[in-house]
Amino acid sequence: MNITNLPDPKPFRARLTAWFRRHGRDLPWRRDTSPYAVLVSEFMLQQTQVATVIPYFERWMQRFPDFATLAAAGEADVLSQWQGLGYYSRARNLHRAAKLIVERFDGNLPDDNDAIASLPGVGRYTAGAIAAFAFDRSVATVDGNIARVLARLLDHREAIDSGEGQAFIWQTAEALLPARGGRLHTSALMELGALLCTPRAPQCLLCPVREYCSAKEPEKVPLKKARARTIALDEPCAWIRRRDAILLEKQTGSRWRGMWKLPGTAPRESVPLHTAEYPFTNHRVTLRVFAGRSTKTLGENQAWICDADLDALPLTAPHRRAIRALLSRDTAAS
Repeated sequence: MNITNLPDPKPFRARLTAWFRRHGRDLPWRRDTSPYAVLVSEFMLQQTQVATVIPYFERWMQRFPDFATLAAAGEADVLSQWQGLGYYSRARNLHRAAKLIVERFDGNLPDDNDAIASLPGVGRYTAGAIAAFAFDRSVATVDGNIARVLARLLDHREAIDSGEGQAFIWQTAEALLPARGGRLHTSALMELGALLCTPRAPQCLLCPVREYCSAKEPEKVPLKKARARTIALDEPCAWIRRRDAILLEKQTGSRWRGMWKLPGTAPRESVPLHTAEYPFTNHRVTLRVFAGRSTKTLGENQAWICDADLDALPLTAPHRRAIRALLSRDTAAS
């Protein structure tokens, strides 16, 4: 694949990194560039904004300061610390990765491509990010911010989420790499996309590398394939109380495995006690909670959970919000 309009890498990198040294954000995983801290931050930052991740990252590092501590933790504890970030497969993969690192590498992730890529939940981007940020290697990595910067830089007019578009962006990222010092270069490129070369209203006049950019209408770049249509789903659940406890159900499916939620129930025509909507991939889920009757016989994976134990329990975020709203309603009514 032939890349045209590629700027001279050396002055481009010099301008970019000089800007980053002055304006880059002080983020906790930039202060601690250990392989463990980098791995945790990269898992958390997948599909989640930096501002949301920071408090979770700081609490996580206090609770699980290294691979050994995380590997020894129970899944319920891990999910409890993660709750609110969503996409819980990330937490399970991070937990599994810690166990593998303890078993195979005595708790120290080596600077080795095959070792990094073998970890669960580590794809091409995450492997490159770990190599660059933890080991300062000059390895290409492409996240959403970098892809947007590179697509605009060359005014690339093909969908970047297509096979050909991804290949073009990755090849461009590799062509701009320095011989060494991957951490600074990759951080600067990523930060440019986060702070100035934003999806909407990019601040082109402040861009340190604007003279190298070919984009004529930056807000129209990058192009992406048409999004899948949103699918509506109904999630009817039951609100069943017994004194100071709530009937909850532990999930076993791939989506929320190990998490707790209100038990499912058949759809009803009555007015729900609580209604809320939340997104899940390309779905829009309507959670409706109906009054239910107490039962002596519990279903599989169901349990009575005391109100006092709810904070420590790994609850799915939509159901935690519903439970809090219904408990507040019950308190106000009493």
